[in-house]
Amino acid sequence: MKPRNSSIASVSLFLASGTAVMADVVSDWNVLAVDAGYAARATADQHARSMAIMHVAVFEALNSLEPRYAPYRARLRAEGGASADAAAASAAYHALVRLFPDQVKTFEPAWQTTLQSLPDGPSKENGIRLGQQSADAALADRNKDGADAPITYKPFTAPGKYVPTVLPASSTWGAVRPFALQSGRQFRPPAPYALTSSEWAKDFNEIKAIGGKTGSTRTAEQTDIARFWQVIGPSTYNPVVRQLAAAKGLDLLDNARLFALTSMATADAAVAIFDAKYTYNFWRPITAIRCADIDDNEATALDATWEPLIPTPMHPEYPCAHCTFQGAAAGVLQSLYGDSVPRFVMTSTSAPGMKRSFDRLSDYVAEVVNGRIYEGVHYRTSGEVGASMGRRIGEYVVQNVLKPST
Repeated sequence: MKPRNSSIASVSLFLASGTAVMADVVSDWNVLAVDAGYAARATADQHARSMAIMHVAVFEALNSLEPRYAPYRARLRAEGGASADAAAASAAYHALVRLFPDQVKTFEPAWQTTLQSLPDGPSKENGIRLGQQSADAALADRNKDGADAPITYKPFTAPGKYVPTVLPASSTWGAVRPFALQSGRQFRPPAPYALTSSEWAKDFNEIKAIGGKTGSTRTAEQTDIARFWQVIGPSTYNPVVRQLAAAKGLDLLDNARLFALTSMATADAAVAIFDAKYTYNFWRPITAIRCADIDDNEATALDATWEPLIPTPMHPEYPCAHCTFQGAAAGVLQSLYGDSVPRFVMTSTSAPGMKRSFDRLSDYVAEVVNGRIYEGVHYRTSGEVGASMGRRIGEYVVQNVLKPST
């Protein structure tokens, strides 16, 4: 996926009313961090971790200047009169250049633009130092968190029998240390249904009929939804946070807290997703439909030529990762602002020119669940279970970290 063009100096958000709202320094650097992950071709889990590191660093710096919330780890020593904008930008910049060193030439102009907008003097210099200290602390905290663990996945096979030789993705990510959860298994869902059950046959036959590349019962709108949500990762939920923050008129610290909570929840969702996926190793629709003669269910039928609308992701099916990410982001936002929110508009690099708008967070999550069915890569139960798990993770994060000071 190609990154979107953006400028730290002229980022704006457009609400459904058509009103342009200028972003603050926190939202500006959020755009850069989202784009950086795609430019680096990071996986969704790696990208979510980077977003959380950067936004924790920004929050800790700002909260050290104006301690209205519990710190994530420890409050930093802030020199008197330090500039909040300089501290936030410095934390973001120094985190990103360490996380994406090949993109320094992208971050440097943005950094200089931020600095040039501030008057020279002790306030700016003190803010810069505070931000760098915060970035250093956030990065040090994630040292040896398991994100760089070697891949030890052992393919399922018999002696001498060929199997596809591409290793599945993110097989070790379930053991990464979370940001807020106690462990990746904390919200692990129950095992998928038995293949002999009527529930399995219902999900099987739904996706077989509607999710195929050819001969599908999808409507034109359902195909549009499928194409739209083919894009994955932080660009599918960070724009929601930016637009809601702008609509609510959050100040710099509250905006930093919102992004930190959402980023931690989605990063922890990634850990929970792959813990569950590799615990259950449930088969994808393309496998199940082509091998329906071995599921011992008379209500399912083999189709040896069936293919999904989009390429199947290279990891086990249950639960739906996309749905869990959306559920986690929405879970944070619902906990803070409720389900009904000012209308937000989404665009997608996988469906240029198309827009989707929502004024209920639950509708936004439900469309992602449906989109993965229309694409032919996830069963309905998997999507619903993933969305529920994500929502619980988002709620847990809000309830347990960065809480208002008493």
